[in-house]
Amino acid sequence: MTNSYDAIVIGAGHNGLVAATYLARAGWRTVVLEREPRPGGAVLSDELTRPGLVHDVFATNMNLFRGSPVAAELGAELERHGLSYATSALPFANVFPDGRALRVHQDRDATLAELRAHDPRDADGWEALDREYERLAPALFRLYGSRLTTRALTRLALDVAPQLGREGVAALARLLVSSTRELADAHLVSREAKALLACWGMHLDFGPDVSGGAMFPFLEAFTDMRTGIAVARGGASRLIDALVALLTEAGGDLRLGAEVARVVVEGGRASGVELAGGERIDARRAVIANLTPTILHGRLLDAQSLAPRLRRSAAGYAYGPGTMMVHLALAGPIPWSAGEDLGRFAYVHIAPYLDDLATMYAQASAGLLPAEPMLVVGQTSAVDPSRSPDASQVVWVQVRALPGAIAGDALGEIAARSWDGAAEPYAERVMAKLERYAPGVGRLVLDRAVLSPAELERRNPNLVGGDSIAGSMHLRQNFVFRPFPAVSDYESGVAGLLMTGASTWPGAGVNALSGYNVAQKLIAPSSPRGQRARLARDAARGVGRLAL
Repeated sequence: MTNSYDAIVIGAGHNGLVAATYLARAGWRTVVLEREPRPGGAVLSDELTRPGLVHDVFATNMNLFRGSPVAAELGAELERHGLSYATSALPFANVFPDGRALRVHQDRDATLAELRAHDPRDADGWEALDREYERLAPALFRLYGSRLTTRALTRLALDVAPQLGREGVAALARLLVSSTRELADAHLVSREAKALLACWGMHLDFGPDVSGGAMFPFLEAFTDMRTGIAVARGGASRLIDALVALLTEAGGDLRLGAEVARVVVEGGRASGVELAGGERIDARRAVIANLTPTILHGRLLDAQSLAPRLRRSAAGYAYGPGTMMVHLALAGPIPWSAGEDLGRFAYVHIAPYLDDLATMYAQASAGLLPAEPMLVVGQTSAVDPSRSPDASQVVWVQVRALPGAIAGDALGEIAARSWDGAAEPYAERVMAKLERYAPGVGRLVLDRAVLSPAELERRNPNLVGGDSIAGSMHLRQNFVFRPFPAVSDYESGVAGLLMTGASTWPGAGVNALSGYNVAQKLIAPSSPRGQRARLARDAARGVGRLAL
C-alpha cells in the first residue's frame, strides 16, 4: 500500500511536531512518523520511580520555548490543550565545599546583595555584566532566533551595527568567541562567582576553556535573573500533547511505532520514505528529518544518492560528551548544608569550581569516568508541586560530562568498561557527591532511576554516546557551520529533504526554533511582496542574524 502526503516529518520530537503543525495549518497534508510508542523525543515525562511521581526524562527547562515565536503565535491554543507553566522565582544557585552558596534570584537587587555580601567586587562585576546584557541581548536573541541566510545576516548587520556602534559590535564579537573562563575572569573575582557562570556552559558541551562557550551562560544567567525558570506544569509531555492536539486539529497525522528504514530518492530528489515493514509513503513536496546527520546521511540515505563531499562532511558530524540522568524520589526536600532555602531553587549546581570543571571535562574527553562530575540538581517538585502530590519530592539530576565509551576510571575504582556495568557504580559516586553537600539525602531516597549515556541513546538514537545536545556546539560546528559546512538553512544536500532538530541551528534546548524556521521556509510566499511581508514580520518578532 502506498500513501501520499505533501510533507513527511521523520521524528516526533518537539521541533518535528512544530514544523508539521505549521505545515498542516497552511493546508499541507502532513504526517509525522515516530519509531517510538510515544511522541516527544527528548521532551518527555514519565513515572520513572513511583506511581504518581512525574519526572521529565530528558529536558525540563521551558524558558526557551516560552520565548519562542511558536509560544507567541500559538500560546493560547496550546494552553487550551492543557499546556501551562510553573515558574520559580529562585532560578539557580551554586553550592561549595565550605558550606557556602551563591544564589541568583528573579530579582536583580537581591542577587546583587547576595554577591555583595560575598565579595563587593563580584557585585560590581555582575552589575557590569548585567549592563552588557542590556546592550547586547537584543542582537544576540535576534541572532539566535533567525535562519542563517545571507539576507537575514545582512539585515541584522544593517539593523544592529548602528545601534551598537563600533564599541558594541566589538564587544559582541568578543563575547561570541570567548570561553566561559575568559568571560568570568574579565568581570568577576572570586572562584565562587565565576562558577555561577561557568556551570551553565556545561549544560551544553562547553568546558570552561572552550572558545565560543560564553554566549549561552551569559544569556541564560541574566535572562533567568529576569524571568526565573519555568517547567511544564504536570510534566514536559504536556507540551508534546498540546502540539499533537494542534496537529490533528489542523488535519495532520501522527503515526507511532512507524520506523523509517530509508529515505527514497528518485531523480536526485527525496520523494518519500520506506518503513521498516516495507510500506512506502510518498511525499509530494518535502521530507523533513528530525534526525542528526550520522543517522540521516549515514543510515537512511543510500550512499549513491550523496555526493562524496556531502557524505564525508556528514560523516564528520561530531558529538560531545555523554550525560547520565539520575531521577530520584525523595521522602522530603534535599537537606542542603548551605541553607534550607536552597531546597526551593529550581537548579542547584555542584561543580564546585572552574578548575574542577576543566579537569572533569578533560577526563571525560579522554574516555575516563570523571573523579568529580558536575551535578545539575533540578528540584522539580519545588517548582511544580503537582509532580509529587504527596510529601515526596521529584528530583532531576543531570550528570555532566561523561564519556560515551569508557576507557577507564579516573579514580581506578570502577572496573566496568561498558555503561551497562558502570551505570550503578557511577550513580553511587554521584550520590556520594550529593551527600557531601546535603548530608542525610541518602536516607531520604525512596527510589531512583538511572539512565546512563548508553540508555539515553537507546531511548533516543539522536543522543549518540549519550550526548544530550545531539551534537557538539563548539565553534567548528555552530552558527553557519551547523550541522556541517556542506549544507545551510536546514537543507540536507538532497533536494526536497530538509533537516530540523538539535543538530541544526540554533542547536539544543526546547526552543522550537528549527521546526518553526523550516516550516516558514517551506510555506513563505515566493512573490516579492510576500517576501517583504515575511521580512517585516520577522523583524517585528526579533528574528534576524548578525553578520560578523
